[in-house]
Amino acid sequence: MKVNKQTRLSYTTKAQEIVDQMTLEEKVYLMSGRVSMEEMLEDFKVRHYNWRPYPAGGNERLAVPELKFVDGPRGVVSGNSTCFPVSMARGAAFDPELEERIGRAIGQEVRAQGGNFFGGVCVNLPYNPGWGRSQEVYGEESFHLGAMGAALVKGVQQENVIACVKHFAFNSMEWARFKVSVLADKRTEREVFLPHFKDCLDAGAASVMSAYNLYHGVHCGHSDYLLNQVLKEEWDFDGFVVSDFAWGIKDTVEAANGGMDVEMCHTKFFGDKLVDAVKNGQVSEEKINQAALRIVRTLLAFAEADNDTYNKDLIANQEHIALALEAAEKSMTLMQNEGNVLPFSKTGMKRIAVIGALGEKGNIGDHGSSRVFPPYIVTPLEGIQRLLPDAEVVFDNGEDVERAKQLASSVDAVVFVAGYDHDDEGESVTNEDADLNAGGDRQSLGLHAKDIDLINAVGPVNRQSVVVLIGGNMIMIEDWKHSVSAILMAYYPGMEGGTAIAKTLFGEVNPGGKLPFVVPTSEGHLPQVDWDASQIKYDYYHGYTKLEKEGIKPSLPYGFGLSYTRFAISDAQFKVEKDQIIATCQVKNTGEVTGDETVQLYIGFSNSRVDRPVKVLRGFKRITLAPGQLETVEITCPIEKIKWYNPAAGGWELEHMEYEVFVGNSSDQKDLMQGSIRL
Repeated sequence: MKVNKQTRLSYTTKAQEIVDQMTLEEKVYLMSGRVSMEEMLEDFKVRHYNWRPYPAGGNERLAVPELKFVDGPRGVVSGNSTCFPVSMARGAAFDPELEERIGRAIGQEVRAQGGNFFGGVCVNLPYNPGWGRSQEVYGEESFHLGAMGAALVKGVQQENVIACVKHFAFNSMEWARFKVSVLADKRTEREVFLPHFKDCLDAGAASVMSAYNLYHGVHCGHSDYLLNQVLKEEWDFDGFVVSDFAWGIKDTVEAANGGMDVEMCHTKFFGDKLVDAVKNGQVSEEKINQAALRIVRTLLAFAEADNDTYNKDLIANQEHIALALEAAEKSMTLMQNEGNVLPFSKTGMKRIAVIGALGEKGNIGDHGSSRVFPPYIVTPLEGIQRLLPDAEVVFDNGEDVERAKQLASSVDAVVFVAGYDHDDEGESVTNEDADLNAGGDRQSLGLHAKDIDLINAVGPVNRQSVVVLIGGNMIMIEDWKHSVSAILMAYYPGMEGGTAIAKTLFGEVNPGGKLPFVVPTSEGHLPQVDWDASQIKYDYYHGYTKLEKEGIKPSLPYGFGLSYTRFAISDAQFKVEKDQIIATCQVKNTGEVTGDETVQLYIGFSNSRVDRPVKVLRGFKRITLAPGQLETVEITCPIEKIKWYNPAAGGWELEHMEYEVFVGNSSDQKDLMQGSIRL
């Protein structure tokens, strides 16, 4: 049985009866994590973080299950589980149906590892792509973040695992995340940084995790505005809120009154301190009762809906590994292909060079709380060697540029593998209790200087050359793109990443990924961030909306991705029916191989009386077409999604005017067909 909000609310009476039988101490115990700081830090250093589900709460006397937390989002952190591509890669797939299937597989492995609570629905919006943890989210666009996060929620909860959406809110810095206070005006807050969280809750998410940072000077884990007013009152959220681990709350009374329901993953400010705060009148017992009801109701709904058996055989089984490979294949994004050098010929290539240290590295993402420990990892080098057993595949780490040039001149094709690993970007934990640095924020959005020098020196030697980019968000290409024929963005592609890279380079897979971010020609075209700031203001515009508003042409537009075939989009028509905008078009594969295309819907606001973007993504659909195949594609956008937030009135408003409507295969005007609607 699928547990949705209606199902959960049906347990209110039963949950209230249980809570009414509890002592104050028992209710507070429900709100308390049970893994000590020492245990968690030892796990990081000796075994690995969250190697087993982390427990919280529960009540054996009244048959209330424990919360058993398992982190994510590129798979199940506990044990040795399937490692999917990072969320940014899956965002490039633009495929919510695939993401829902991944959610189901993750849910199954959570259960098989003994958990019931998945903390891996990460939908924070990267204000700047240098955010070290942005690999855990789906891209720069709020609508897209919401659609993909909602799909993961649905998949996970179909397996009766509680999905936790994080980090609420404005969490997109690493070095300063424990101290920074983010400021934003009301329209920026409501139109840019919060909608994707609500999309996940509307999809049924039963839990939310607060953020470490402050918002307008208040810790997010204490924020009456975010947790009580917006989340629980305005959005009518029925589930429970957990703190980000160990340092997510700083004060017993402020956190409890601010709307925090569970302190994770250990008890420092709740427990006895919270009991005392109730007894001395600083926190009302009604506040405790509300938290207890939310926790018990949610746990009962999921526990009683469950009658399936999840055994260890599900963990990293062949079906899930095949799904990880499918996700990696669908994420591959072809950014450049001069002279159609790709795909390389499987039969014509007898000697191939793989150049760059990352070519032989099992590189699946950062080493923070999202790190997954799969049973194996296929490197790019291994993937090519396995795909071409009869070819000579020569590896060179690129340290000696002259040696690499000689190698490049002697082979049929050159595959550079360049980008980042966990030392370059990732979660950072540096504070008074711990120093577990795993990367942090990027100081540059380009490749390392030595990689740029290598590509520029060696690339021109052999025009049968491609750079495979590894990384968690946008990587600048201007300094070296003319030195090679092709560029393939592989992100952090998971345990089967090397297989997917090889199959794509040699034509067994036709790349269909689309960039979930804009690629500018200069870092200065993006919002500038002091990664060690104690205070920062997030403005309304970022990413592609900023460049479009300022009339700056990017290197590559949002939503861009090449293919080994060609697609023709025609006969675009737009209409309004009831409460939604409907766009239809014809898409034909005019090339010679089967391929995937992602049709994108954008809405424009040139007639607006308020400051709004040139256009915003408001729908997308990925399709597969055989050569010559024609398909009619329909994309709908709820009218609700084109309203603006009026700070003066304190609510959402629809402008009655003519809107531009665009449909095509990237955000670039030349790739779009345009029409209009009137509302």
